Amino acid sequence: MVKKLLSFIKQYRKATILTPLSMIGEVFMETLIPYIMAALIDHGINQSSMPDIYKYGLLMLLAASLSLLFGIMGGMFGAQASTGFAANLRSAMYEHIQTFSFANIDKFSTAGLVTRMTTDVTNVQNAFQMTLRIAVRAPLTFLCSIVMCFSINTRLSLIFLIAVVFLAIFLGIVVNVAKKRFSAVFEKYDALNSSVQENVSAIRVVKAFVREDYETDKFNKAVTNLYNMFLRAEKVVVLNSPVMMLTVYTCIIALSWLGAKYIVMPPSLELTLTTGQLTSLFSYVMSVLMSLMMLSMIFVMLTMSLASGRRICEVLDEVPSIQNCDAPVFEIKDGSIDFDHVNFSYQTSGSGEYTLKDIDLHIKSGETIGIIGGTGCGKTTLVSLISRLYDVTEGAVKVSGIDVRQYDIETLRNAVSVVLQKNVLFSGTILDNLRWGKEDATLEECKNACRLACADEFIDRFPDGYDTRIEQGGNNVSGGQKQRLCIARALLKSPKVLILDDSTSACDTATDAKIRKAFREDIPDTTKLIIAQRIASVMDADRIVVMDNGSVVDVGTHDELMNCSPIYREIYETQMQGGGDFDKPEQIGGDAV
Repeated sequence: MVKKLLSFIKQYRKATILTPLSMIGEVFMETLIPYIMAALIDHGINQSSMPDIYKYGLLMLLAASLSLLFGIMGGMFGAQASTGFAANLRSAMYEHIQTFSFANIDKFSTAGLVTRMTTDVTNVQNAFQMTLRIAVRAPLTFLCSIVMCFSINTRLSLIFLIAVVFLAIFLGIVVNVAKKRFSAVFEKYDALNSSVQENVSAIRVVKAFVREDYETDKFNKAVTNLYNMFLRAEKVVVLNSPVMMLTVYTCIIALSWLGAKYIVMPPSLELTLTTGQLTSLFSYVMSVLMSLMMLSMIFVMLTMSLASGRRICEVLDEVPSIQNCDAPVFEIKDGSIDFDHVNFSYQTSGSGEYTLKDIDLHIKSGETIGIIGGTGCGKTTLVSLISRLYDVTEGAVKVSGIDVRQYDIETLRNAVSVVLQKNVLFSGTILDNLRWGKEDATLEECKNACRLACADEFIDRFPDGYDTRIEQGGNNVSGGQKQRLCIARALLKSPKVLILDDSTSACDTATDAKIRKAFREDIPDTTKLIIAQRIASVMDADRIVVMDNGSVVDVGTHDELMNCSPIYREIYETQMQGGGDFDKPEQIGGDAV
């Protein structure tokens, strides 16, 4: 895992190397300062020698200046390396997610992927910067200070070793307990992000049903749960500081007592101690113990980041369930479609039951096929297999006589244009959204597509026309307007196959009829699959497919199905018995559509 994450340092290797080198320079300079201070006290102040005071004072100033310079360089290079590392990691994750199939996305959930790209990457970034700086600085400071202490007085330095052993045992217990608790915390971030994302995206529904208090309570419960889990983890970590300070002050008191005895009443000539040396020992004991505190912080941060790192690697290691074959086909000749005894089940459902069962359906190029059936009968799943949003479990789906799994994915999806059940528009102008269908589309091409989709009717009424700004998600246009813009966007691809997944449900019947009439007259060679809940939207199709419980139960024209399909006839009678105009077929130009 660590090796995989570090591979994303890439162009920031130089900054990654210079950061610990700068830290090494800073530590050496800081280690020299107490040693020079001891000489200043012993040879300058105690001997009343101004030349020595100036000499050692300038050396201290030089060491402090170099330490500051190295520290600034370490901070600058560390920030550059860590932020660059995080940027590369996020880019790699985002690029990899773009290759995911719907099945891969279903596995992680949208909120889970967002958490991994934000919170988890930030945790790894902080740990990386800490490792480059403190993980080098702390152990090096510890070693240098210990060496200097033993070079000054071996017996007094044993005080440090006793303190170090005690702290090492204590920190080991703290890190072990904190690791388990922090690992559990990050699993709750997905739930929190999911709650926020769901609430913000559906804020209009929340307000329409006056559910602000309910949503606030739900969010507060998620926040409180996360707070309690963090608090349990932090309660262990906060013990680190008071125990550390207790150890520091105990060492200082012991050092003061024994050091004073060594100065005033030395046990022997070999064990004498000067005032300057005692002063430097105080500095070194602080350095030793503070470096241990920094190491404990690193262990806690690494514990948190390891949990995040595993979650990031899960995304990076995920193999897209839909990929190109070794020698893909890059040309689609026509829009004929064949379902050869297709069975399909969602891998994430876990039930093992087929959502689609033995679908055997053959559609000619240029045919208009209506698909109708009850909610949850598998209509959307059926058409999703054509453009390989999912792959079949058994059997085969063919376009132009070739299994869709043999096509280059980009070629296939450019030839099969899908207007999904959930219409999505992006922030930008109407033209920006339309050109998702064709990046280099001219204004005239966009206008023609909008004419076929009957979108020109409302676009021309906007003051800015095709330069009208669309808010995120298309929240400033109606449902019917959004559907028509999505249809126009799909038409710009000049597809071999056009799939409308209940894509005119928000349009009135007159507009729906106009769109279908335009399709018949202007794109006769395009195969059109129209999923609808209204009989009026499909009754003029060349054939109508009736689905029930994941199976195709009947196929035929409107008249044929009225005679032989009880399900179709029941739907028709249910919709028409009210006698309202909403579901009646319209008369346009004298033709029933």
